[in-house]
Amino acid sequence: MNLEVISRQPTAPSHPAPLLFVHGAWHGAWCWAEHFLDYFAAQGYVAHAVSLRGHGGSPGRDRLRWTSLSDYVADVAQVACQLPTSPVVIGHSMGGVVVQKYLETDAAPAAVLLASVPPAGALATTLRIARRHPVAFAKANMLLSLYPLVSTPQLAREAFFSPSMPQEELRRYFAQIQDEAYRAFLDMLALNLPRPKRVNTPVLVIGAANDTVFHSGEVQATATAYKTQAVMFPNMAHDLMLEAGWQTVADWIIAWLSEKGL
Repeated sequence: MNLEVISRQPTAPSHPAPLLFVHGAWHGAWCWAEHFLDYFAAQGYVAHAVSLRGHGGSPGRDRLRWTSLSDYVADVAQVACQLPTSPVVIGHSMGGVVVQKYLETDAAPAAVLLASVPPAGALATTLRIARRHPVAFAKANMLLSLYPLVSTPQLAREAFFSPSMPQEELRRYFAQIQDEAYRAFLDMLALNLPRPKRVNTPVLVIGAANDTVFHSGEVQATATAYKTQAVMFPNMAHDLMLEAGWQTVADWIIAWLSEKGL
């Protein structure tokens, strides 16, 4: 499959492994291109971001509804195997669970999970959304489409962004938000959950203190499953790579990778 991959090359590469960024639900590679790709390239990293099938500029939008997590894992594996060396995989939200599933069968020098779906799945999040927005939740299930959950700027702000994000930025990001696979949603509920015991890769787990999607306890549960401690960033919401404090998050990742010799 001819997937969209946005890449940034450093002037002088100074790290042994490239980075492969994997976006979350309703997003595409564009969310990493806003800040992270250029910033990591400026620090000497070869940085790539993939748009999973049916997202961004990748094909498959017509078959998105029944696309599975396994399909997304195959997309990550396809891009990773085309790189000269195995990449550090960095996943956000749904992309975090895709990374977890990828690591069950594929080696990586390291992985980073940002505001990721926890190994226990997205049931708790789903119940919170159903309580807060019962009409949108019912519509999503009737249409077998997750777009109703983020179909207005206000819903998108509540899910992804801080109240303080300027309205113009919100409008620009909202214009790129899209539908998500209903089958992948079912996988994240129960059908295809991660198996952390199969993973030997060192994992950095990061969360946002003001995240309405995955709360701090769920982020810590993810860290516990991978035998580490969660790093929580205050005053930030779910989309850490687009929030005002994105550079602090990027610098933490860079420091952690440096400790690993990466």
